[in-house]
Amino acid sequence: MEEILTLRQYLEERRYDDALALTIELEEMSREDKINKVRRYARFLLLHLVKQAAEKRTTRSWDVSIHNAAREIAYVNQRRSSGGSYLTEAELRAIIAEAYQPALENASLEAFGGIYDEIGLGPMVNRAEVEERAWLIIAAGPNGH
Repeated sequence: MEEILTLRQYLEERRYDDALALTIELEEMSREDKINKVRRYARFLLLHLVKQAAEKRTTRSWDVSIHNAAREIAYVNQRRSSGGSYLTEAELRAIIAEAYQPALENASLEAFGGIYDEIGLGPMVNRAEVEERAWLIIAAGPNGH
């Protein structure tokens, strides 16, 4: 909020270079917030995909969690006023790759009753397949899966 007040002050004082610089900073802050939110939802999505892949089964709860995470990613990534998306396919895929290891660690606490750590659970899951499935779910959008 402080930044908005400062921006207004710069505009009122006709300090356009300062206003532009602050606008760029605000855009970067907003984008970083979007990335962090997508990363959190991607971890949650991957957590359930890892459990599905490892246990070779699913539950309604996991399916709903996957759907909800994909819906939230789509919502956060959508530019509502101008259309389009904040993050590109490459950026989303990079976030999925970054989120995999934390998701595997969390899945190890839940899959098979938590008897495996991430080192034991890891070989039970094809990482590339799980990441690709996550991407396809996200790309399909909230109504596509």
